[in-house]
Amino acid sequence: MLLVEVLLLKALAIPLLARIAWLDFTTQKIANRDVLLLLCLGAGALLLLSLQSGSWWDMGLSAIAALVLFVALFPFWVLRKVGAGDVKLMAVVPLLIGGTDLVVFSMLLLVFALATALVVKNPFMLPEGAFRAYIQHLDRKGVVPFGVPISAAAICAIAFQIAYRLGVLGNMSMWQVG
Repeated sequence: MLLVEVLLLKALAIPLLARIAWLDFTTQKIANRDVLLLLCLGAGALLLLSLQSGSWWDMGLSAIAALVLFVALFPFWVLRKVGAGDVKLMAVVPLLIGGTDLVVFSMLLLVFALATALVVKNPFMLPEGAFRAYIQHLDRKGVVPFGVPISAAAICAIAFQIAYRLGVLGNMSMWQVG
């Protein structure tokens, strides 16, 4: 029965991540309350999974990954290469995703970050209009709303987890041979 609660907590994180992505795109700010709410949702889901499985491995791995990401990204914030909200969001994501699915999140983040950087640096690829003008404005300011690819990668990773848990992808496991 705990699986339903875990899936509900993860599903609740999706609209919050979408809100974070939108606000970061429009204002270049990520609110602390949103990051704290994600932290609570992720920690709650990990706690329920740990209680169900009887193993604290995933929670420990997630906490270590969160600490490593925060420590690794903190100097970039000090050098003003990354925003503080981006650092906090990246530190919370391992607790939201879980330690065992961080590889999936990392691959998705790489794809979305490259796409974001490509669009910001080459706004001529976009159709005319307000969106293109806004991207050119971001390029002139020299900022990249990194919360957008972080949120998009987290949403996709959570959607993958939910689909897998519901059995949609249960028969399509990458690790099964023959």
